[in-house]
Amino acid sequence: MSVWNVIIIGSGPAGLTAALYAARAELKPLVLGGVEAGGQLMLTTAVENFPGFESIQGPELMQKLTAHAQKFGAEVIRKNATRIDFGARPFKIWSGEESYQAKSVIIATGASAQWLGLESETRLRGHGVSSCATCDGFFFKGKRVIVVGGGDTALEDATFLTKFATQVTIVHRRDVLRASKPLQRRAEQNDAISFKWNRQVVEVLGEDRVTGVRLRDTTSGEEETIETDGLFVAIGHKPNTELFAGRIELDAKGYIVATHAGTHHTTTNVDGVFVAGDVEDARYRQAITAAGAGCKAAMDAERWLAERGEVERRTMLYGQ
Repeated sequence: MSVWNVIIIGSGPAGLTAALYAARAELKPLVLGGVEAGGQLMLTTAVENFPGFESIQGPELMQKLTAHAQKFGAEVIRKNATRIDFGARPFKIWSGEESYQAKSVIIATGASAQWLGLESETRLRGHGVSSCATCDGFFFKGKRVIVVGGGDTALEDATFLTKFATQVTIVHRRDVLRASKPLQRRAEQNDAISFKWNRQVVEVLGEDRVTGVRLRDTTSGEEETIETDGLFVAIGHKPNTELFAGRIELDAKGYIVATHAGTHHTTTNVDGVFVAGDVEDARYRQAITAAGAGCKAAMDAERWLAERGEVERRTMLYGQ
């Protein structure tokens, strides 16, 4: 069985940028991209904050990133990693019954937004339903939006959205917020923000775009319909780390821990295993920051392999 210099698990902006840099360093990387490849951008319509593109559809951007990596020699296959063994080198990764071996690994499996679980919510994602205020807030200039949630993310998103929307309504299923007191005070003092307490969204209304939501009172069970142009779900994200539990150090929320926290390093507690993107970054969750992390992970992996004599150092191929 051949041993790959580097196997990248994940095919979002982090994984594909890592693949591009590793390929240009002649590491001939393998990308286990998953059956549903492309990450969160596959659920995004217009992307207007990725440098070099004034506006591009999320799936098209991922196709371009994939083609770019493949042009320089990255092999991208649409298979899920189902089992791993990082106990000894070469590392072993399985997809079903098929196994792969690697001198180094880059984990770029991302994080998934937590949703309400409504059919109407799924149908209207990208058509007024979003989980990223910083990504999509610009599209709601002069409009009304609803933010679902009661934690720090929900209040941060609501405050951010007041830069664009004329009216922001926070819908929370309880009558007490979980967010920090400073964020609560900021939201309460913002005239553009209002609250719907003890409410949950039970249906998103609209055919081709969001036109309103149906709310249910969590105490009385009564329902009401309110008009809105957008729905932002801010009830948290879940890192895609089930595969690595017990094998890589995770924090209390399940994110992979970069062992040189506070630095630019992408190392994990397993020597030779690196991490990039939203699977480690709970703060920014942007395509461009994930891509930057993928670049760093590939450079760290290449340096690590070269220091051990596994490959010839080819930093000049990075364009530096």
